Amino acid sequence: VMKGSSEKDRPQMAYHPQYLESFLRTQHYILHMDGPLPFHYRHFIAIMAAARHQCHYLVSLHFSEFLRVGGDPAWLRGLDCAPQRLRDLDQINKVLAHRPWLIAREHIESQLKSVEQCWNMAELVQAVVLLAHCHALASFIFGMGVEQDPLAPGTPSLGSYCFCDTANGNLASNSENLRASRRRSLDTSCDSTCLRERMQRLQEEKERRGERRIASQSEHDEDLEVEPTRPSDLSCYMSDPEFGYQDVPRRDEDHSQVFRVQDYSWEVHGFSLVNRLYSDVGHLLDDRFRTVTSVQNGLLTKGQGSDFKRAIWNYIHYMFGIRYDDYDYSEVNRLLERNLKLYIKTVTCYPEKTKTQIFQRYWSQFNPAEKVYVNLLIMEAKMQAELLYALRAITQHMIS
Repeated sequence: VMKGSSEKDRPQMAYHPQYLESFLRTQHYILHMDGPLPFHYRHFIAIMAAARHQCHYLVSLHFSEFLRVGGDPAWLRGLDCAPQRLRDLDQINKVLAHRPWLIAREHIESQLKSVEQCWNMAELVQAVVLLAHCHALASFIFGMGVEQDPLAPGTPSLGSYCFCDTANGNLASNSENLRASRRRSLDTSCDSTCLRERMQRLQEEKERRGERRIASQSEHDEDLEVEPTRPSDLSCYMSDPEFGYQDVPRRDEDHSQVFRVQDYSWEVHGFSLVNRLYSDVGHLLDDRFRTVTSVQNGLLTKGQGSDFKRAIWNYIHYMFGIRYDDYDYSEVNRLLERNLKLYIKTVTCYPEKTKTQIFQRYWSQFNPAEKVYVNLLIMEAKMQAELLYALRAITQHMIS
Protein backbone atom coordinates (compact mmCIF):
# COMPACT_ATOMS: atom_id res chain seq x y z
CA VAL A 1 0.00 0.00 0.00
CA MET A 2 1.32 3.43 -0.87
CA LYS A 3 2.80 5.22 2.13
CA GLY A 4 1.80 8.75 2.98
CA SER A 5 -1.41 8.64 1.00
CA SER A 6 -3.68 11.58 1.75
CA GLU A 7 -6.70 13.35 0.32
CA LYS A 8 -4.47 15.53 -1.86
CA ASP A 9 -3.02 12.35 -3.43
CA ARG A 10 -6.33 11.12 -4.77
CA PRO A 11 -6.09 9.04 -7.93
CA GLN A 12 -6.22 11.04 -11.13
CA MET A 13 -8.89 9.57 -13.37
CA ALA A 14 -10.80 8.36 -10.29
CA TYR A 15 -11.97 11.95 -9.78
CA HIS A 16 -14.35 11.01 -12.61
CA PRO A 17 -15.29 7.35 -11.92
CA GLN A 18 -17.76 6.96 -14.78
CA TYR A 19 -15.13 8.06 -17.27
CA LEU A 20 -12.45 5.90 -15.60
CA GLU A 21 -14.61 2.81 -16.00
CA SER A 22 -15.15 3.57 -19.69
CA PHE A 23 -11.43 4.20 -20.24
CA LEU A 24 -10.33 0.98 -18.51
CA ARG A 25 -12.94 -1.07 -20.35
CA THR A 26 -11.64 0.19 -23.70
CA GLN A 27 -7.98 -0.24 -22.81
CA HIS A 28 -8.54 -3.76 -21.48
CA TYR A 29 -10.40 -4.71 -24.65
CA ILE A 30 -7.81 -3.48 -27.14
CA LEU A 31 -4.85 -4.91 -25.20
CA HIS A 32 -6.16 -8.13 -23.65
CA MET A 33 -9.32 -9.36 -25.37
CA ASP A 34 -9.88 -11.17 -28.66
CA GLY A 35 -8.75 -9.24 -31.69
CA PRO A 36 -6.91 -9.66 -34.98
CA LEU A 37 -3.45 -8.79 -33.56
CA PRO A 38 -1.33 -11.13 -31.39
CA PHE A 39 -0.85 -9.83 -27.87
CA HIS A 40 2.89 -9.23 -28.21
CA TYR A 41 2.29 -7.21 -31.37
CA ARG A 42 -0.13 -4.99 -29.45
CA HIS A 43 2.42 -4.14 -26.76
CA PHE A 44 5.19 -3.52 -29.28
CA ILE A 45 2.91 -1.15 -31.20
CA ALA A 46 2.18 0.62 -27.90
CA ILE A 47 5.94 0.99 -27.34
CA MET A 48 6.32 2.47 -30.83
CA ALA A 49 3.49 4.94 -30.17
CA ALA A 50 4.73 6.04 -26.75
CA ALA A 51 8.28 6.46 -28.03
CA ARG A 52 7.14 9.09 -30.55
CA HIS A 53 6.33 11.37 -27.59
CA GLN A 54 9.33 10.26 -25.49
CA CYS A 55 6.99 8.78 -22.87
CA HIS A 56 9.31 6.55 -20.81
CA TYR A 57 6.50 5.76 -18.39
CA LEU A 58 4.34 4.05 -21.01
CA VAL A 59 7.31 2.43 -22.75
CA SER A 60 8.35 0.81 -19.46
CA LEU A 61 4.88 -0.57 -18.82
CA HIS A 62 4.53 -2.10 -22.29
CA PHE A 63 8.15 -3.27 -22.29
CA SER A 64 7.33 -5.48 -19.29
CA GLU A 65 3.99 -6.57 -20.75
CA PHE A 66 5.59 -7.49 -24.07
CA LEU A 67 7.92 -9.91 -22.27
CA ARG A 68 5.14 -11.19 -20.01
CA VAL A 69 3.01 -12.31 -22.98
CA GLY A 70 5.94 -14.10 -24.61
CA GLY A 71 7.32 -11.46 -26.96
CA ASP A 72 10.78 -12.03 -28.45
CA PRO A 73 13.29 -10.04 -26.34
CA ALA A 74 15.36 -9.40 -29.46
CA TRP A 75 12.64 -7.06 -30.80
CA LEU A 76 13.17 -4.76 -27.82
CA ARG A 77 16.62 -3.83 -29.05
CA GLY A 78 14.91 -1.49 -31.48
CA LEU A 79 12.59 -1.16 -34.46
CA ASP A 80 15.23 -2.61 -36.80
CA CYS A 81 14.98 -5.93 -34.93
CA ALA A 82 11.18 -6.20 -35.27
CA PRO A 83 9.33 -7.95 -38.12
CA GLN A 84 9.03 -6.12 -41.41
CA ARG A 85 5.37 -5.23 -41.11
CA LEU A 86 5.95 -3.51 -37.75
CA ARG A 87 8.78 -1.57 -39.36
CA ASP A 88 6.38 -0.67 -42.17
CA LEU A 89 3.88 0.66 -39.60
CA ASP A 90 6.45 3.21 -38.43
CA GLN A 91 5.51 5.70 -41.16
CA ILE A 92 1.85 5.77 -40.10
CA ASN A 93 2.90 6.00 -36.45
CA LYS A 94 5.14 8.99 -37.19
CA VAL A 95 2.60 10.96 -39.20
CA LEU A 96 -0.38 10.08 -36.99
CA ALA A 97 1.45 11.17 -33.83
CA HIS A 98 2.56 14.58 -35.07
CA ARG A 99 0.79 15.64 -38.30
CA PRO A 100 -2.24 13.42 -38.80
CA TRP A 101 -3.60 15.65 -41.55
CA LEU A 102 -0.88 14.18 -43.79
CA ILE A 103 -2.35 10.66 -43.55
CA ALA A 104 -3.51 9.71 -47.03
CA ARG A 105 -4.96 6.73 -48.86
CA GLU A 106 -1.45 5.89 -50.06
CA HIS A 107 -0.29 5.27 -46.48
CA ILE A 108 -3.06 2.70 -46.03
CA GLU A 109 -2.44 1.01 -49.37
CA SER A 110 1.28 0.67 -48.67
CA GLN A 111 0.48 -1.39 -45.55
CA LEU A 112 -2.03 -3.62 -47.31
CA LYS A 113 0.04 -4.25 -50.44
CA SER A 114 3.45 -4.70 -48.90
CA VAL A 115 5.47 -7.36 -50.70
CA GLU A 116 6.55 -8.91 -47.40
CA GLN A 117 4.26 -9.65 -44.43
CA CYS A 118 1.44 -7.27 -45.38
CA TRP A 119 -1.39 -6.33 -43.01
CA ASN A 120 -5.03 -7.20 -43.50
CA MET A 121 -7.63 -4.51 -42.94
CA ALA A 122 -8.82 -5.72 -39.52
CA GLU A 123 -5.25 -5.87 -38.20
CA LEU A 124 -4.50 -2.41 -39.53
CA VAL A 125 -7.60 -0.91 -37.88
CA GLN A 126 -6.64 -2.38 -34.50
CA ALA A 127 -3.09 -1.08 -34.97
CA VAL A 128 -4.39 2.42 -35.75
CA VAL A 129 -6.67 2.38 -32.70
CA LEU A 130 -3.73 1.33 -30.52
CA LEU A 131 -1.48 4.04 -31.94
CA ALA A 132 -4.07 6.78 -31.41
CA HIS A 133 -4.87 5.49 -27.91
CA CYS A 134 -1.23 5.54 -26.82
CA HIS A 135 -0.40 8.89 -28.43
CA ALA A 136 -3.32 10.43 -26.56
CA LEU A 137 -2.51 8.64 -23.30
CA ALA A 138 1.06 9.98 -23.51
CA SER A 139 -0.41 13.49 -23.60
CA PHE A 140 -2.44 12.75 -20.47
CA ILE A 141 0.64 11.37 -18.69
CA PHE A 142 2.71 14.46 -19.47
CA GLY A 143 -0.24 16.74 -18.79
CA MET A 144 -0.65 15.32 -15.29
CA GLY A 145 3.07 15.57 -14.54
CA VAL A 146 3.84 11.86 -14.38
CA GLU A 147 7.03 12.34 -16.43
CA GLN A 148 8.10 15.47 -14.54
CA ASP A 149 9.99 15.74 -11.27
CA PRO A 150 7.28 15.13 -8.61
CA LEU A 151 9.07 17.46 -6.19
CA ALA A 152 9.24 20.41 -8.55
CA PRO A 153 7.19 23.44 -7.46
CA GLY A 154 3.91 23.71 -9.33
CA THR A 155 3.91 20.12 -10.53
CA PRO A 156 0.57 18.43 -9.75
CA SER A 157 0.56 15.62 -7.20
CA LEU A 158 0.22 12.12 -8.59
CA GLY A 159 -2.55 9.72 -7.73
CA SER A 160 -2.26 6.28 -6.19
CA TYR A 161 -4.40 4.55 -8.82
CA CYS A 162 -2.51 3.25 -11.81
CA PHE A 163 -4.89 4.36 -14.55
CA CYS A 164 -2.77 2.73 -17.23
CA ASP A 165 -1.76 -0.47 -15.46
CA THR A 166 -2.15 -2.75 -18.45
CA ALA A 167 -1.74 -5.94 -16.47
CA ASN A 168 -4.69 -6.04 -14.12
CA GLY A 169 -7.55 -4.94 -16.41
CA ASN A 170 -9.65 -3.95 -13.40
CA LEU A 171 -12.97 -2.28 -14.19
CA ALA A 172 -14.03 -0.42 -11.07
CA SER A 173 -17.76 0.06 -11.28
CA ASN A 174 -18.39 2.47 -8.43
CA SER A 175 -16.67 4.81 -6.00
CA GLU A 176 -16.38 2.09 -3.33
CA ASN A 177 -14.46 -0.12 -5.75
CA LEU A 178 -12.25 2.81 -6.65
CA ARG A 179 -11.47 3.46 -2.98
CA ALA A 180 -10.74 -0.22 -2.49
CA SER A 181 -8.43 -0.23 -5.48
CA ARG A 182 -6.25 2.36 -3.77
CA ARG A 183 -5.63 -0.10 -0.95
CA ARG A 184 -4.48 -2.88 -3.23
CA SER A 185 -0.92 -3.89 -4.06
CA LEU A 186 1.84 -1.79 -5.58
CA ASP A 187 0.53 -2.79 -9.01
CA THR A 188 -2.09 -0.08 -8.58
CA SER A 189 0.31 2.64 -7.46
CA CYS A 190 1.72 4.91 -10.10
CA ASP A 191 3.35 8.04 -8.80
CA SER A 192 6.84 8.64 -10.18
CA THR A 193 8.72 7.81 -6.98
CA CYS A 194 6.76 4.61 -6.46
CA LEU A 195 7.22 3.58 -10.09
CA ARG A 196 10.97 4.13 -9.93
CA GLU A 197 11.18 2.06 -6.73
CA ARG A 198 9.08 -0.67 -8.27
CA MET A 199 11.12 -0.78 -11.47
CA GLN A 200 14.33 -0.84 -9.42
CA ARG A 201 13.09 -3.84 -7.45
CA LEU A 202 12.06 -5.61 -10.64
CA GLN A 203 15.45 -4.94 -12.18
CA GLU A 204 17.25 -6.22 -9.08
CA GLU A 205 15.12 -9.37 -9.08
CA LYS A 206 15.87 -9.95 -12.77
CA GLU A 207 19.58 -9.55 -12.08
CA ARG A 208 19.36 -12.07 -9.21
CA ARG A 209 17.51 -14.51 -11.47
CA GLY A 210 20.16 -14.01 -14.12
CA GLU A 211 22.92 -14.72 -11.59
CA ARG A 212 21.15 -17.88 -10.46
CA ARG A 213 20.77 -19.07 -14.06
CA ILE A 214 24.44 -18.48 -14.75
CA ALA A 215 25.47 -20.27 -11.54
CA SER A 216 23.25 -23.27 -12.25
CA GLN A 217 24.41 -23.62 -15.84
CA SER A 218 28.04 -22.63 -15.52
CA GLU A 219 29.15 -26.19 -16.29
CA HIS A 220 27.39 -26.01 -19.65
CA ASP A 221 29.20 -24.34 -22.50
CA GLU A 222 26.23 -22.58 -24.06
CA ASP A 223 25.05 -19.06 -24.61
CA LEU A 224 22.48 -17.64 -22.20
CA GLU A 225 19.88 -15.22 -23.45
CA VAL A 226 19.84 -12.13 -21.20
CA GLU A 227 16.67 -10.09 -20.84
CA PRO A 228 17.04 -6.70 -22.51
CA THR A 229 17.36 -3.53 -20.50
CA ARG A 230 15.06 -0.58 -21.05
CA PRO A 231 16.73 1.94 -23.37
CA SER A 232 17.18 5.48 -22.10
CA ASP A 233 17.07 6.74 -25.69
CA LEU A 234 13.70 5.83 -27.20
CA SER A 235 14.74 6.82 -30.73
CA CYS A 236 15.62 3.15 -31.32
CA TYR A 237 11.87 2.50 -31.64
CA MET A 238 11.29 5.00 -34.43
CA SER A 239 12.67 6.49 -37.60
CA ASP A 240 13.16 10.21 -38.16
CA PRO A 241 13.06 11.22 -34.45
CA GLU A 242 13.30 14.90 -35.41
CA PHE A 243 9.91 14.78 -37.11
CA GLY A 244 7.38 16.64 -34.95
CA TYR A 245 4.29 18.80 -34.89
CA GLN A 246 4.04 21.85 -37.14
CA ASP A 247 1.12 24.22 -37.37
CA VAL A 248 -1.40 23.12 -39.98
CA PRO A 249 -0.84 25.05 -43.22
CA ARG A 250 -3.45 27.73 -43.85
CA ARG A 251 -5.99 26.54 -46.37
CA ASP A 252 -8.39 29.45 -46.36
CA GLU A 253 -8.07 29.85 -50.10
CA ASP A 254 -8.63 26.15 -50.84
CA HIS A 255 -11.69 25.03 -48.93
CA SER A 256 -11.54 21.59 -50.55
CA GLN A 257 -8.44 20.83 -48.46
CA VAL A 258 -10.10 21.57 -45.11
CA PHE A 259 -11.21 18.58 -43.02
CA ARG A 260 -14.84 19.42 -42.39
CA VAL A 261 -16.64 17.42 -39.70
CA GLN A 262 -19.83 17.86 -41.70
CA ASP A 263 -18.23 15.74 -44.47
CA TYR A 264 -16.60 13.07 -42.29
CA SER A 265 -17.50 12.72 -38.62
CA TRP A 266 -16.99 10.12 -35.92
CA GLU A 267 -20.71 9.73 -35.29
CA VAL A 268 -21.73 9.15 -38.91
CA HIS A 269 -18.66 7.61 -40.52
CA GLY A 270 -15.87 6.63 -38.13
CA PHE A 271 -17.99 4.73 -35.60
CA SER A 272 -19.59 2.38 -38.13
CA LEU A 273 -16.32 1.70 -39.95
CA VAL A 274 -14.41 0.77 -36.79
CA ASN A 275 -17.24 -1.37 -35.48
CA ARG A 276 -17.47 -3.26 -38.76
CA LEU A 277 -13.75 -4.01 -39.01
CA TYR A 278 -12.90 -4.42 -35.31
CA SER A 279 -15.97 -5.77 -33.55
CA ASP A 280 -17.34 -3.82 -30.55
CA VAL A 281 -14.45 -1.37 -30.23
CA GLY A 282 -16.54 1.31 -31.94
CA HIS A 283 -19.09 1.11 -29.11
CA LEU A 284 -16.33 1.32 -26.50
CA LEU A 285 -14.68 4.34 -28.11
CA ASP A 286 -18.02 6.04 -28.63
CA ASP A 287 -18.80 5.57 -24.94
CA ARG A 288 -15.47 7.20 -24.03
CA PHE A 289 -16.11 10.23 -26.23
CA ARG A 290 -19.66 10.64 -24.96
CA THR A 291 -18.75 10.12 -21.31
CA VAL A 292 -15.90 12.64 -21.24
CA THR A 293 -18.06 15.40 -22.71
CA SER A 294 -20.92 14.70 -20.30
CA VAL A 295 -18.88 14.88 -17.09
CA GLN A 296 -20.42 17.25 -14.55
CA ASN A 297 -17.75 19.06 -12.58
CA GLY A 298 -17.47 22.28 -10.56
CA LEU A 299 -16.26 25.29 -12.50
CA LEU A 300 -16.88 23.55 -15.80
CA THR A 301 -20.63 23.29 -15.18
CA LYS A 302 -21.18 26.82 -13.93
CA GLY A 303 -22.57 29.39 -16.31
CA GLN A 304 -20.88 28.67 -19.62
CA GLY A 305 -19.55 25.23 -18.68
CA SER A 306 -20.71 23.43 -21.82
CA ASP A 307 -19.35 26.28 -23.96
CA PHE A 308 -16.01 25.99 -22.16
CA LYS A 309 -15.79 22.26 -22.86
CA ARG A 310 -16.65 22.75 -26.50
CA ALA A 311 -14.06 25.52 -26.81
CA ILE A 312 -11.33 23.16 -25.55
CA TRP A 313 -12.47 20.30 -27.80
CA ASN A 314 -12.80 22.44 -30.93
CA TYR A 315 -9.52 24.26 -30.26
CA ILE A 316 -7.68 20.91 -30.17
CA HIS A 317 -9.35 19.80 -33.41
CA TYR A 318 -8.55 23.20 -34.94
CA MET A 319 -4.84 22.65 -34.24
CA PHE A 320 -5.12 19.40 -36.21
CA GLY A 321 -6.90 21.08 -39.12
CA ILE A 322 -10.44 19.89 -38.33
CA ARG A 323 -13.21 22.48 -38.69
CA TYR A 324 -16.84 22.74 -37.54
CA ASP A 325 -18.98 24.88 -39.83
CA ASP A 326 -21.47 25.60 -37.05
CA TYR A 327 -18.91 26.91 -34.56
CA ASP A 328 -17.82 30.51 -33.98
CA TYR A 329 -14.06 30.20 -33.37
CA SER A 330 -13.91 33.61 -31.71
CA GLU A 331 -15.38 31.73 -28.71
CA VAL A 332 -12.01 30.02 -28.22
CA ASN A 333 -10.23 33.31 -27.51
CA ARG A 334 -13.12 34.56 -25.41
CA LEU A 335 -13.35 31.49 -23.16
CA LEU A 336 -9.76 30.23 -23.02
CA GLU A 337 -7.20 32.63 -21.62
CA ARG A 338 -3.70 32.69 -23.08
CA ASN A 339 -1.88 30.53 -20.51
CA LEU A 340 -4.56 27.85 -20.75
CA LYS A 341 -4.29 27.83 -24.56
CA LEU A 342 -0.51 27.49 -24.27
CA TYR A 343 -0.93 24.58 -21.87
CA ILE A 344 -3.48 22.84 -24.12
CA LYS A 345 -1.34 23.26 -27.25
CA THR A 346 1.82 22.00 -25.55
CA VAL A 347 0.20 18.92 -24.00
CA THR A 348 -1.68 18.14 -27.22
CA CYS A 349 0.94 18.75 -29.88
CA TYR A 350 4.33 18.20 -28.22
CA PRO A 351 3.65 16.79 -24.73
CA GLU A 352 7.30 15.85 -24.24
CA LYS A 353 8.05 19.59 -24.03
CA THR A 354 5.70 20.15 -21.08
CA LYS A 355 7.72 22.00 -18.44
CA THR A 356 7.14 22.99 -14.83
CA GLN A 357 6.68 26.65 -15.77
CA ILE A 358 3.64 25.75 -17.88
CA PHE A 359 2.10 23.99 -14.87
CA GLN A 360 2.72 26.98 -12.61
CA ARG A 361 0.88 29.34 -14.96
CA TYR A 362 -1.95 26.93 -15.68
CA TRP A 363 -2.81 25.03 -12.48
CA SER A 364 -3.76 28.02 -10.33
CA GLN A 365 -7.17 28.53 -11.93
CA PHE A 366 -8.57 25.00 -11.43
CA ASN A 367 -9.24 22.64 -8.54
CA PRO A 368 -7.73 19.11 -8.73
CA ALA A 369 -10.76 17.45 -10.32
CA GLU A 370 -10.94 20.20 -12.95
CA LYS A 371 -7.24 19.84 -13.75
CA VAL A 372 -7.76 16.16 -14.42
CA TYR A 373 -10.85 16.85 -16.48
CA VAL A 374 -9.12 19.33 -18.79
CA ASN A 375 -6.49 16.68 -19.47
CA LEU A 376 -9.17 14.06 -20.15
CA LEU A 377 -10.70 16.40 -22.73
CA ILE A 378 -7.27 16.87 -24.31
CA MET A 379 -6.69 13.12 -24.45
CA GLU A 380 -10.04 12.24 -25.99
CA ALA A 381 -10.13 15.13 -28.49
CA LYS A 382 -6.62 14.26 -29.65
CA MET A 383 -7.46 10.58 -30.02
CA GLN A 384 -10.61 11.32 -31.99
CA ALA A 385 -8.74 13.71 -34.30
CA GLU A 386 -6.12 11.07 -35.13
CA LEU A 387 -8.78 8.43 -35.69
CA LEU A 388 -10.79 10.69 -37.99
CA TYR A 389 -7.85 11.21 -40.33
CA ALA A 390 -6.81 7.56 -40.32
CA LEU A 391 -10.36 6.26 -40.81
CA ARG A 392 -11.05 8.74 -43.59
CA ALA A 393 -7.94 7.46 -45.40
CA ILE A 394 -9.13 3.87 -44.91
CA THR A 395 -12.56 4.80 -46.26
CA GLN A 396 -10.98 6.44 -49.32
CA HIS A 397 -9.01 3.26 -49.96
CA MET A 398 -12.08 1.06 -49.65
CA ILE A 399 -14.16 3.08 -52.13
CA SER A 400 -11.35 3.65 -54.64
